[in-house]
Amino acid sequence: MSVRCVRVDREDGEAVRQRLAAAGALSAEHEIDVEGDTIYLPLDPAVDPASLDPDLEVVERSVERRETQTFPDDLLGFEPSYERLGEIVIVDEDDDERAREIADAIVESDLPAETVVNRASPIEGELRIREWDVLAGEDTETVHREYGSAFELDISAVYFSPRLATERHRVVDAVEPGEHFFDMFAGVGPFVVPAAKRGAECVGVDLNPVAVEYLRRNAERNGVADRVTAHCADVREVSGYGDWADRIVMNLPHSAGGFLETAVDLAGEGCVLHYYDIQHESDPFGPGEAAIRAAAAPDYEVTVEGRQEVRSYAPHELNVCLDVRLSR
Repeated sequence: MSVRCVRVDREDGEAVRQRLAAAGALSAEHEIDVEGDTIYLPLDPAVDPASLDPDLEVVERSVERRETQTFPDDLLGFEPSYERLGEIVIVDEDDDERAREIADAIVESDLPAETVVNRASPIEGELRIREWDVLAGEDTETVHREYGSAFELDISAVYFSPRLATERHRVVDAVEPGEHFFDMFAGVGPFVVPAAKRGAECVGVDLNPVAVEYLRRNAERNGVADRVTAHCADVREVSGYGDWADRIVMNLPHSAGGFLETAVDLAGEGCVLHYYDIQHESDPFGPGEAAIRAAAAPDYEVTVEGRQEVRSYAPHELNVCLDVRLSR
């Protein structure tokens, strides 16, 4: 059976395997394949290859199925699309009958699933919540693990995307001990908590009181509560952090531009800004860069250090990140 695999030299195989496993990106359904000095690491079908480390080589390859387990496609006769978030399996089907058929197969299979849900609405409102149809089980709270951190959350009450695990790791991997790290839209802490684990002093702000409570609990769970301060508020109304931040995360695509003045106020003498945006593929970075330069002038010089295509968002639209250094 042909599946997407990461192709890697044998000498780097174990290190890459561990990284993919920590990100929840390895397939539980297929065997790792070895040919000469090359290893092929099969990817979870729910993983978007575009969200992985761009330096990794992703190829199609025929690999063996693991015979000791039963998977949903063994029961269905076709390969369903789903993603896992802790013990919750998420499907995305417009046809209710097909969604329930997939849910039944997931429950009967050997996948570790306590609850199966189907997306029932788009992400809506300033709290970025969506509705779900619960097809199996009943508990929408779970603990999700990625890159060595654990995040408790309730998908019915907070926003969380497991597809962004690799992108979060990319940003956090640049954090230095002692750094002042500010997440303007922190959610349950998927940027804040691992940044604190790297030794940063972290502040996370979110409008959603449920998300902020989970952020505090996740800081405790991961042993970094002493380095994490959480605020439930509109970040534009939080005081006491002027000229404070060495690094700012603005992961609020579509709306982040409205908060750039606040980001500039938060920035210290030198600050790296991770600005997330959704734009047409014809010019995915230009509008964001122009907005940042306008907000930063005349106090800061702006240097674009990275332009990342995070994932495809919709036909002809890309979710992107601008890594920008502000220097006073």
